[in-house]
Amino acid sequence: MKRQQMIGYLFILPSIIGVSIFFLFPLLFSLVLSFTNWSGPSGRGTEFIGMENFQRILGDEVFRQAFFNNFLYLIHVPIAVFLGFLVAVFLNRSVYMKNALRAVFFLPYLISPIAIGFVWMLLFHPSEGPINVMLMSLGVDNPPGWLSSTGSSMYAIIIMSAWQIMGFNIIIYLAALQGVPRELEEACSMDGAKKWQITRYVTFPFVSPITLFLLIIGVANAFKNFGLIQAVTGGGPGNSTTILPLYVYQTAFRYYELGYASTIAIILFLVIFAITLLQWLGQKKWVHY
Repeated sequence: MKRQQMIGYLFILPSIIGVSIFFLFPLLFSLVLSFTNWSGPSGRGTEFIGMENFQRILGDEVFRQAFFNNFLYLIHVPIAVFLGFLVAVFLNRSVYMKNALRAVFFLPYLISPIAIGFVWMLLFHPSEGPINVMLMSLGVDNPPGWLSSTGSSMYAIIIMSAWQIMGFNIIIYLAALQGVPRELEEACSMDGAKKWQITRYVTFPFVSPITLFLLIIGVANAFKNFGLIQAVTGGGPGNSTTILPLYVYQTAFRYYELGYASTIAIILFLVIFAITLLQWLGQKKWVHY
């Protein structure tokens, strides 16, 4: 038994080393740095300043804006999950060119966020973009400025992100739908249930664990994703699209305040942990195993 346990530990040793080097050590290092004013290897000397960085956060207007923006940005997660479920249910039935449609929907998830951002920048152009041109042709006199406006820029980012991750949700749901008993759906149909009722009361409960999974990883990714926003808006205009991961990056590598950036990162970690814990505790009311 001990020999088998040792062999098992040897198999998982590479993963343990990888997690320790790339997650646990940086986490502990950031926790230590959050109590200092470190400005990088080539900066001034490091001083222990206690809770000053945490006190600074309380009065940081940009942090509050980024914190609010991050929760607004979370809207794209349930949107992408909901649309992914509906499309997966549609594709799971007898649909012409089903395999080709799966590939088309999944393709955006494989494309670089930067490339996606540049394409959507053209689509969201305030005067010559196809979206606003279509809106004006429909009679909208003052279409949104999208990425150039502080009032609509975050909603444009939400649309981009939901469109990108929806394909991943579709593929996961399609795999989960294979486990839904056909005879149960047929029995409901014979009893007079409509398709939307079968989807609501039979199909969705069977895939609710997958929904929880997609929500958890979607929220976690939303709190660490900044590549798309950095490429498209850089957090602007006027910090209207600045989220916490982007603020951490800017604070650390633009202003070289790595101690303060580590403090923001620790707060970000605690927020992700709290939301994930709430999701896990709330699953008892709607997830069926």
